[in-house]
Amino acid sequence: MKFTPTRLPGVVVIEPAVFSDDRGWFMESFNEARFHAGLRELGLPVPRAFVQDNHSCSKAGVLRGLHYQLPPHAQGKLVRVVKGSAFDVAVDIRRGSPTFGQWSGVELSAANQRQLWIPEGFAHGFLALEDDTHFLYKTTDVYARDCERSVHWRDPGIGIDWPVGALNLSLAPKDEQAPPLAQLAPADLPPLA
Repeated sequence: MKFTPTRLPGVVVIEPAVFSDDRGWFMESFNEARFHAGLRELGLPVPRAFVQDNHSCSKAGVLRGLHYQLPPHAQGKLVRVVKGSAFDVAVDIRRGSPTFGQWSGVELSAANQRQLWIPEGFAHGFLALEDDTHFLYKTTDVYARDCERSVHWRDPGIGIDWPVGALNLSLAPKDEQAPPLAQLAPADLPPLA
């Protein structure tokens, strides 16, 4: 596995070793020991154990996010696309962080087989770039509606450069109505650990 830090401390692109021949290919999509060792080599903490796996399917132009959960159910996420492609984004929303309000984005696809590690304290969202895009993610805590929060996907203070192109965007009402980061109360932002 190759671990590449992004411009946001703690957010890491992971490229698994893929073994292919004329029959097809094989890869380990997750190996706890290698995942922990890769993070440690970058000087990053080992996260809590993964306790939930999620799978979504989206049409091209579906934008989900920017979502996060507050303690005691804050979630770290290891995300990947197994069919289609998506533009995946992490935003640092930790109070007092030197990179507060900054974002990092990467294309995840079935073809490039990349994954993105997003630790607790970051909002997360993605834009499906193809129909029938299947997005899988492992989380370090369970979904908890009372801890769930959102930041507006088009917050000008964050300035995410979404590759919308000719896509016909589709969002859930809760995502379209989410507040910008500057309007969130301090209690609605995770602390800098």
